[in-house]
Amino acid sequence: MNSSATGTEPQLTPPTGKARFRGLGPGLLAAATGVGAGDLVATMVAGAQYGTLLLWAALIGTVLKLALGEGVGRWHLASGTTLLDGWRRLGRWATGFFGVYIVIWGFVYGATAMSAVGLPLNALFGGLPVRGWAMIAGVLGLALVWAQRYHFFEKFMTVLVLIKFAAVVSVAVLVTPDLGELAKGLTFQLPAGSTVYVLGLIGGVGGTITMAAYGYWMFAKGWKGTGWLSMMRLDNAVGYLMTGIFVVAMLIVGSTILFGQKLTQSDSGLLILGNELGERYGQWARILFLVGFLAVTTTSLLGVWNGVSLLFADWTRAIRLPHGRRAELVTAVVPGEEKAGDTAAYRATSVEKSLPFRGYLLWLTFPPMFLLFLDKPFGLTLVYGVLGSVFMPFLAITLMLLLNSTRVERDGRSGWLSNSLLGAASALFLFLLITDLVERFG
Repeated sequence: MNSSATGTEPQLTPPTGKARFRGLGPGLLAAATGVGAGDLVATMVAGAQYGTLLLWAALIGTVLKLALGEGVGRWHLASGTTLLDGWRRLGRWATGFFGVYIVIWGFVYGATAMSAVGLPLNALFGGLPVRGWAMIAGVLGLALVWAQRYHFFEKFMTVLVLIKFAAVVSVAVLVTPDLGELAKGLTFQLPAGSTVYVLGLIGGVGGTITMAAYGYWMFAKGWKGTGWLSMMRLDNAVGYLMTGIFVVAMLIVGSTILFGQKLTQSDSGLLILGNELGERYGQWARILFLVGFLAVTTTSLLGVWNGVSLLFADWTRAIRLPHGRRAELVTAVVPGEEKAGDTAAYRATSVEKSLPFRGYLLWLTFPPMFLLFLDKPFGLTLVYGVLGSVFMPFLAITLMLLLNSTRVERDGRSGWLSNSLLGAASALFLFLLITDLVERFG
């Protein structure tokens, strides 16, 4: 994506001083995309089931995702290529796994995202069942991403981020949580049957596969080279700080208002929460929460429809390149770097209009609609959280391999802190995944 395709002039040199904060953007997009159905619904369900006992999982998830997001951004800036190029260099096993995963993930997530948008629309306006609103949301998301440009996309998503952050944090303050009970959530307890919820919290906080899209938005902004590392780290930290506060706020709301409710059985949990807020504080509180919920789920849907479709388009290109050839999907379309006759490069006008990009958009939208007839939006979200956790060990392990190699400039290689956090993420995600499988089938 370049300036002609995005409608914005990219930043070609890192800003300094207060201008650094005005230049933030890709990290907010990553936060907007990652904090969606998996965080809001699964966190609310976890709070209803276990109170604040799983607060530690939300905080660990935030810290680990901060480290993973920094690793993703560092690879893009230090190598000048995308993660798909890095995975291709690791071998066919990496690109093969990702290709299978992105197809399965898209089918499940498409239904999850649409049903999550349908929930607040149904609660606000009624008239249609959740699945009806969900289908409308999916088609509108398809149309918006099909026609969008990066400049408008970033501004629109930023506004929605601020709306959802303000709404959910305000509701959390309104319900006045018990600070003593909140402190118990820092004691690393794992209640019986809670593994799937821990997976949903740690695996879903701040995104899963969507984290790999961070680099595309950085390149669209014009960020390239190790000179942007400091800016990227600030951008990433701001995004995940907001993510952490948001998830803790949602856990407080779920544990305070809905404790003891079995929300995975139907879509009535959202209505119960909204109605309870309305009865306690007035209809304005109910509407405030539902508007925040709608902003959360809408940004997640739009971010995935754009970012993961770019990943799929990049994957289809990377697997066709001869071994040793660099995938230049994004690096070749940064303004001023296009080279005449460079047939390996995607032009900016071809990425979002390409058959793989638009084909995956359609895959996210229409086949998953069959899952909507299950009428289990909360259950779908929890399944998505577990499926997302399958991806996290893969991402963490491959980042360790890539960021400790000569494939990146020395300034971009991992130090002891990054390696420790990425190693901890790999081990924790594998442990939680194995534990969940044993609980389910043992």
